[in-house]
Amino acid sequence: MRQIEPEPSRWQLPDPLLASEGTDLIAAGSTIEPALALAGYRQGLFAMPISEDLVGWFSPDPRGVLPLDGLHISRSLRRAIRRYRVSVDTAFNEVVAACADPQREGHWIAPDFEDCYRELHHMGWAHSIEVWDPDGVLAGGLFGVEVAGLFSGESMFHRGRDASKVAVVALVQRLLEAGGDRLLDVQWSTPHLETLGVVAISRRDYVARLRRVGDERPAFEPGA
Repeated sequence: MRQIEPEPSRWQLPDPLLASEGTDLIAAGSTIEPALALAGYRQGLFAMPISEDLVGWFSPDPRGVLPLDGLHISRSLRRAIRRYRVSVDTAFNEVVAACADPQREGHWIAPDFEDCYRELHHMGWAHSIEVWDPDGVLAGGLFGVEVAGLFSGESMFHRGRDASKVAVVALVQRLLEAGGDRLLDVQWSTPHLETLGVVAISRRDYVARLRRVGDERPAFEPGA
């Protein structure tokens, strides 16, 4: 489905470029909703809960991004790609639920965030990559939000070896096939993501790149 623009939020978010260098948390509030989330992505911000009743708006400095031409695919990952089947947007709710499992280490997706992502999916902004094992069981996946040429990866999970990495490879392939200028945001760089080619860039560089991709057609748009 094509993207549906929600009614503008009555809340406003600050310009991340006005924040102190090295400060990741830019603002805090009590609300997460589709319109405000989209406004955040367009400015270079994303939301995460920082307490039960408080939503934090982050712009990491440095920021983790995955250059599409810098994806590292190891020999073992190539074998995993052949072992799994990949689909797009066929099990979005299941992927989000798996990522939001409170038993997972580093669990952060609160129920109101789950609701927001599902609304964004129904409106055409949020997408999932699903990875299935040979028995047709969901082995891993990822989801994120796409705004113009930005794809902001929110979370991924795996139940089978390398299944989440297979999802990343499929996402990069989708973005490359769409052509144009693309920015794949992973928020923070981690040792796990660095094995795939993720690099860290400054906030100012990130915002500049974000502005460059602002007129691109979404890669997940029907017909793209």
